[in-house]
Amino acid sequence: MFGLTVLDIAVIIVYFAVMIGIGLWSMRRIKNQEDYFLGGRTFGKVIQTFASFGQSTTADNSVGAVTTTFTNGIAGIWSSLLYLPSTPVYWMISPWMRRLRLLTLGDFFEERYGSKRMAAIYAVLGSIVVMAYLSVGFSAMSKTVLALTPKPFGQLTTEELAEYRLADELDGLRQADYVSLGDAQKNRMKELQLIKPRKVFSHINKSMLIWIVCLIVLVYTVTGGLMAAFISDTVQGVFIIILTFLLIPFAWAKINLIYGGDSFYDALTTIHAQLPEAYFDIFGSPSAIDFTWFYILSIGIMSALNTPVQPNALVAIGSAKDEYTARFGFVTGLFMKRFCTVFWGILALAAIVLYHESVHDPDLVWGYATLDLLGPLKLGLVGLMISCLTAALMSTADCMMVTASSLLTHNLYRPLVSGKSEGHYLKMGRILGAIVVIGGAVIATQFDSILQMLKFIWEFNVILAASFWLGMKWRRATRISAWYSIIVTMVLFFIFPILLPVSIPGIRTDTGMLKMTNPAPMVRNYTVHEMDVEERENAIETWDRLDLSGRAEGTRPEPLLAGQVFERTYVLERKSIFWTKGISRTENGSLTGRGNLNTELVLLDKLGFRLEDNSHALNQTIRIVIRTVLPFLVLIAAALLTKPDDKKMLDRFFVKMKTVVIADRAADNEEMEKSYANPGRFDHLKLFPRSNWEFDKWDKVDSIGFTVSVLVAVGIVGILVLMISLGG
Repeated sequence: MFGLTVLDIAVIIVYFAVMIGIGLWSMRRIKNQEDYFLGGRTFGKVIQTFASFGQSTTADNSVGAVTTTFTNGIAGIWSSLLYLPSTPVYWMISPWMRRLRLLTLGDFFEERYGSKRMAAIYAVLGSIVVMAYLSVGFSAMSKTVLALTPKPFGQLTTEELAEYRLADELDGLRQADYVSLGDAQKNRMKELQLIKPRKVFSHINKSMLIWIVCLIVLVYTVTGGLMAAFISDTVQGVFIIILTFLLIPFAWAKINLIYGGDSFYDALTTIHAQLPEAYFDIFGSPSAIDFTWFYILSIGIMSALNTPVQPNALVAIGSAKDEYTARFGFVTGLFMKRFCTVFWGILALAAIVLYHESVHDPDLVWGYATLDLLGPLKLGLVGLMISCLTAALMSTADCMMVTASSLLTHNLYRPLVSGKSEGHYLKMGRILGAIVVIGGAVIATQFDSILQMLKFIWEFNVILAASFWLGMKWRRATRISAWYSIIVTMVLFFIFPILLPVSIPGIRTDTGMLKMTNPAPMVRNYTVHEMDVEERENAIETWDRLDLSGRAEGTRPEPLLAGQVFERTYVLERKSIFWTKGISRTENGSLTGRGNLNTELVLLDKLGFRLEDNSHALNQTIRIVIRTVLPFLVLIAAALLTKPDDKKMLDRFFVKMKTVVIADRAADNEEMEKSYANPGRFDHLKLFPRSNWEFDKWDKVDSIGFTVSVLVAVGIVGILVLMISLGG
């Protein structure tokens, strides 16, 4: 059925049955909202580690890392490692989240700023982010599973055949050296890049697959809450690790079978001999030039500021039994993901050697490799891989669902409908959580770009980041200034970009709004490897064929010999400056902007800045810096012009944030009573005494933990360098 064996299907059914069983078992242990939404705050280091690993790892991470590496060489791995530099920061942030001792992050805005309305706004915005995350996971999982069930060429419809031929034409143009292309061919390549034709089609309906997985997530999470989510995350974390390492030894074995060799070192030597030298540039690969150091730095800073504001951050950290468990589990889980990412990139390099001639859509590499390497064994490993992909999705979806459920129930529904029983609010939590998961599935069936949705997620939390950070560490941050920051950021960066194209439709086709970057061709010198020879031979064959028909343009490419140094010209794709989804061609042939408007870049353009002369990476960095910094500037300016908030409210909040969490609930409550009775109890810990800043002096655990985290981050980069150096 669908190209799968009976054993494959049996593995999938058993896996799904186990997940549902976990939900039903956990359901019997739930007595109140804290049990359902935070698992009773009883989880230890192992559960917390796998919960952090699982809820931060979705199918798009592994598949996406392979996709970008397959396309760009090892530099493409930065699409998944962008957050590595900011990971040590979470060692310092995690205790804050646990010391809040709150049910949801929405409660923070109510307690710190004394505003239930702000908490309700956060609940709504947070749920939107959750649905966006879910849609990304659903889309990535479905696309790869579809690749595992390809439709044979002979069964393609007339429309599918036409699209296939366009994709084949585009592949041929992309593989040629840009210098050898004539003007007509260059224009044709640009036209086909706008169309984005597919080359692989599946038996399975994407929407049907998404709804099946959605139903399974609903069953075990709606019934069992966070207890079911975190227990299943532990199981699924093991599956994700299996997913990471399952294909690599099979890929290396096949490389040795084809090219000769007996060990993994021989396979790595072959990879170096076959792939172009540019594929081993960790930084500055010409095909991944948009991942510049300044772009990576800007994304890293935005990530460090935005991640704690994500709704699932408090759920993942606040469910730990104490704060050391919280910080150890959260950071260790994130580093596990970063470590796995390195090996996703290594797998991609092997896949290029094996499939560069047969796979032309990089999004389908993972599925194709699974069928080719594991399918012939008929051991149910393809079914296991599908289970792993759905595990990666569900381990995130379950935590996200509980997160949104708690926000909407506790910060939106309960204030509106007060005085009901615990059972009533638990029931509503399950209903609201189900609505959020269904919303994510609906978006996944309609949205056409995973990358654009990811960018939306990365940036959406800037709306609340300043209110969170300054609220945590600056007494002068007031309720009014927080509202100013939230409203200005929301209107300028999210409402205007959506409403302006709707209210002024002509703006999408206005010539001034269709500006694109003009990247100059890049010339690099490399030592010729085997794939360089193959690509040049194909280019020569194509040129000769066109020459016979009188359609050849430009000069005939010169042959290459392995070992010689040659010059190659790269041309980067032109990208839209003002539109988030780029520019496409309509049915009548005119160009139109797609997606939302980058209002900050439009403003800079109107002020006279020539953004088309910048690289895409520089324009994106400018946009990110503006979005990151402006909310903080607005809040600080408004705070200095408004009256400070109630001192008693602030004293209770900040003394609580200095009181270490104790695992024993009764003992922890006693410590909190002592702190509330003496708000100045921990003033001696302040880094800046007699100021409005509430930064604390680091203790031994802070210093050692942060230092170790930095060393681990550096070590992961070192492992990456080592792995791609072996055999070179």
